Amino acid sequence: MEQKTFYHCIEKEGQAMFKDRGSQFIGFAFPISAAENFKKKLDALKKEHPKANHHCFAYRIGTDGNQFRVNDDGEPSGSAGKPILGQIDSRELTNTAIVVVRYFGGTLLGVPGLINAYKTTAALVLQTIPIIQKPIEVHYRLQFDYTLMNDVMQLLKAGNCSIERQEIQLFCMYEVGIPVNRLEEVLYRLKDLHQVLVEKVHT
Repeated sequence: MEQKTFYHCIEKEGQAMFKDRGSQFIGFAFPISAAENFKKKLDALKKEHPKANHHCFAYRIGTDGNQFRVNDDGEPSGSAGKPILGQIDSRELTNTAIVVVRYFGGTLLGVPGLINAYKTTAALVLQTIPIIQKPIEVHYRLQFDYTLMNDVMQLLKAGNCSIERQEIQLFCMYEVGIPVNRLEEVLYRLKDLHQVLVEKVHT
């Protein structure tokens, strides 16, 4: 199997609404990179919609896509979280979460009706947001003398690397993400600089 070098995610937050027989479904989608960030968002939405009957959700995180969660929040099992996740997966997205807030309208929709409502709301909210492609990165920590700063910066820029954290003193420490498809080349060029200490960071 060929190694993936890119993944797809949503660029920003979005919102959409769907109505069925009096029930109102409001979908919120947002980019996330960790489960802890999701919890904060969910708590904020519950505060914003305290009278809603259900706050159902699904998310998928990580470039391997193995970290995911679905929650029906009191709706019949499999009628809310799974259809929401299905929409995230049908677009091959990761680092993406969708919460659908439901205000009950007095008429029971039945399981097929609920599946349709949650699926449609998730699909509508994803249509409101640009989908972007990002490189899959491997994380490294670099340590080097301040005098090498320009050389290191040029090299990182040329390799399309992202800088996640930096401490600049006489001796500098950078935590960087190197795109998988440029990894060999960037590491080779870093070795050429000799006095740069390079170590892999396990995330």
